[in-house]
Order: sequence, then structure tokens, then C-alpha cells
Amino acid sequence: MALRVVGYAATAFCLLFIFNNFLIFWQDWPGIDLFFAHYGLFWVEPLSSPLQGNILTLGWIQLLVYCGSIVASIFFVLKFPSRSLQADSETLSLLSAYIIRSAYWSILLVGIADITLSFMRIEGFIQALFGLEVANDLGRASYRAIHIHYPLLAAGFTIGLFNRSLGFIWLAFLIVIAELLIVIARFVFSYEQAFMGDLVRFWYAGLFLFASAYTLIEEGHVRVDILYAGFSERGKAWANTFGSLALGLPVCWIILIYGMWGKSNLINAPLLSYEVTQNGYGMFVKYIMAGFLMVYAVSMMIQFIGYFLSNASVLLNEPAHRPNHDIQSEHDHQKV
Repeated sequence: MALRVVGYAATAFCLLFIFNNFLIFWQDWPGIDLFFAHYGLFWVEPLSSPLQGNILTLGWIQLLVYCGSIVASIFFVLKFPSRSLQADSETLSLLSAYIIRSAYWSILLVGIADITLSFMRIEGFIQALFGLEVANDLGRASYRAIHIHYPLLAAGFTIGLFNRSLGFIWLAFLIVIAELLIVIARFVFSYEQAFMGDLVRFWYAGLFLFASAYTLIEEGHVRVDILYAGFSERGKAWANTFGSLALGLPVCWIILIYGMWGKSNLINAPLLSYEVTQNGYGMFVKYIMAGFLMVYAVSMMIQFIGYFLSNASVLLNEPAHRPNHDIQSEHDHQKV
């Protein structure tokens, strides 16, 4: 039960870190670090100008939300005491899969919409159809992000709730088609624009970064440890448990902390400035590609937590867990 609490609390902390990053840098909330510095807690250097008024209240809310996630994890585990570690591992894998497939649908929709707008803009179709003002607005990264990209990202995460297919094969196919169109346009029609290569890089980056967590649970990653294949089941469980705790989770946290701790960090800086490529007539999606690292770190971290719980169940000699869909399939077969 303690492992289950730690697993759920760690997952909640990961998701809250992302949510608090939005509150801190987009909504000007203080953050836990400044809240601790205000009271001089945990050896944090005190602030030269203490937090006051509503800002201090917001800091308390952030702290209470983190504490509440721990309480909620304990409550959930106590409410379902007989639930196995394997079942919890499945739940976390489903959460990771939802994030991945939603991100896939998001970049699919954004890619198609943005390359269409970029093509229409560079050929003058937007100005001819909608006027100069709309054309100028769509030429600003912030406008295109807020009015085009963000609604499509929300649509992608909505589709991910109902569509359970990950679609990596189709994304790879679309990348091949996009590259083929570049070749045909360049060598047959002598037509080439920056946005054509941008689309390939946009989808290609998403394909590899989003598929990593899914490949982990499917044991699809190539293992370079030649000793692992000869281990017993418990030996493999020990290796996977240690690897998840000592290597997997720290790497994910390093990506998030070094990428999102401040405004000028690797992930936050492009997102906050809506960074685009130097070619002003390419696709306006470079800032989203910085967010790919965030999706990669979060999905991998959740999957590593699930992987840890799954292997811990082997070490604790839990009875073999049967996924719900397998039980339902057997029940349907018996009815037939």
C-alpha cells in the first residue's frame, strides 16, 4: 500500500508541476519556491521583498494543492486496499497512453491547419479572401497560437478521450507522404517553400518523442545490457525496478526542472515567446516543438512509475493480474 501511495503521489506531483508552471509563468502566481522563501523554510534564502496580499494567498493555494494530492493518494489506496500493484500499473499506463495519443492528434490537426495557412499566406490567398488585416494577424505567431493552435490542441485532447488508437503507423505514413510531396514539388514543379520542410520536422519529432513511453511498456526499446537476457524473472524485476528509480525518473525530472524552472529555460522560453523559425514564411510551430520535450518527460515519467509498480509486484510475489479486457473477453466467450 505504501508503494501505491508513493506511485500515485509521484504521478500527481508530475502533473501538478506542469499545471503550476502555467500558473507561475502565464498567470503570475508565486510558486512553491517563492512561498518557502517567504517563510524561510527548507534552507531557502529569504526574499528581499516578502509576498503580500493575494500573492501570498495564491502561494498557500499552491502548497495546499500539492499536500492535497498526497491526501487524495492515501484516500484512494485506503478505499481500494485489495487493488494490486499490477492494476495500478495498468491505470498509469492508460493515463500515459491518453497523453500520448492526445498529443498525436494535436500535432496532426495543428500540422494540417498551419501548413494550409502558411501556404495561403505566402501565395497571397488570405489577403485576397479575407483582407490585409486578417493576413497580418495570421502572420503574428501569438495570434495564430491563441486563435488557431490552442483550440486545435484542445480538440486533440478531446479526441484522445474517445479514440483509443495511437496511430503511430499513420503518422509515419503521413511523414513519408509529406516528404514525397516535397520531392515532387521541387523536382517536377520547381516549387519549394520553408513550411514544407517544417511540417516534416514537426511530425517527425512528435513521432519519436511521443512513441517512447508507449514503446517502453511494449518492451520495444533495445536493451544494451547483455546480462539482462540471462536473468531470472526476479532478477529482471530487480533490474527494472532499480533502473526506473535510479535512472528513468531522475532523467525525466531533470528534463522538466532544467527545461521549465525559469522563464529563460529550454522549454519555457520558446513557449512564452511563441518562437518561430528565422524564416518568417515557414510554419509557426517551433514553440510547440519545445513542448514536445515536456510531453516526452511527463509520459515517460508516468510510464516509469507504472513500470516500477509492475516489477515491484513481481518482487512482492503478487498473484498474476488479469487485465479487465481479458476477463471481459472470456466472459463474452462463455456467454456465446
